[in-house]
Amino acid sequence: MDRYERILTLHRLLKSAHYPVPLPRLMDELECSRATLYRDVAFLRDALGAPIESAGGEHAAFCYAVGEGERFELPGLWLTSDELAALLALNELIGRSGPGVLAGALAPFKARIEHLLSDQGTGKTLPIERIRVIAWGERKLDQQVFRVVAGSVLERKQLRFRYRARTTNSDSHRRVSPQRLTHYRDNWYLDVWDHDREALRSFAVDRIAEPQALDEAARDVPEQELNDALASSYGIFAGKPKAWATLRFSQHAARWVADEHWHSQQKGEWLPDGRYELQVPYSNSKELLMDVLKYGPDAEVVAPLSLREEMKIQLQLALGGYQSEK
Repeated sequence: MDRYERILTLHRLLKSAHYPVPLPRLMDELECSRATLYRDVAFLRDALGAPIESAGGEHAAFCYAVGEGERFELPGLWLTSDELAALLALNELIGRSGPGVLAGALAPFKARIEHLLSDQGTGKTLPIERIRVIAWGERKLDQQVFRVVAGSVLERKQLRFRYRARTTNSDSHRRVSPQRLTHYRDNWYLDVWDHDREALRSFAVDRIAEPQALDEAARDVPEQELNDALASSYGIFAGKPKAWATLRFSQHAARWVADEHWHSQQKGEWLPDGRYELQVPYSNSKELLMDVLKYGPDAEVVAPLSLREEMKIQLQLALGGYQSEK
């Protein structure tokens, strides 16, 4: 941990503790030596004004003073990027809800978010409008459909609906046991056990029509089985991995790709000439190829051969569209 992370962790440990926290536990949580811990405690107390109380001697321990500790917050914006993104996203979602049933109920949350995003030391409100959260690729969603689908997931009831596949534009009728809702790239997907096909499937909620909650209890699939079948390969419509894709990026694109998270099991390697090679497991190639295509000439599919040939066909078809006369 760097010092920022240690101070933040130390503050959270002391604020949430009901009893003094022993020195060995703090050293273990902060992954630091005794001397470093004492320096951090001194900085938190003397520079940031934390109401720290300590018991010295052989069994040293630290805590926040009762009362003062509950009111104390770190001055300034001491949020991680993930926490800031979560708060801003929640603030944005509350703003989107507009007037309605939830408006009054959500108002206290909005006020609390704005408080968390203010300067705790001076009480000054920070201009959070200077930070933007931009939705990308969000598709129109029928709210009534979403309510029925979400209700079936939470109430653990089977669901019947009509589904129009985006790939073929053909209709099918499904009876499923909903497992979980997944919010992925600003859109909602429903993971289910499909009773007609006796298999796990994922459906885009925006393509579901005429949903009907049934009285029959939903079949519960263990979380590990869900993850193995639906989250072990690249993309939202994953399935169990069929192969590993090897992708190679130019020196220019490597500056971005090397820092990107494509998959939990990805493997990356810098090549001697400055290019970057990335390996990810995949089942359905469509989404993977779409993400590679956005890098244009800076990306190359190296293996397997079938995936490389599929990419070549995609590029030839794209080029053919530009060669035809309008």
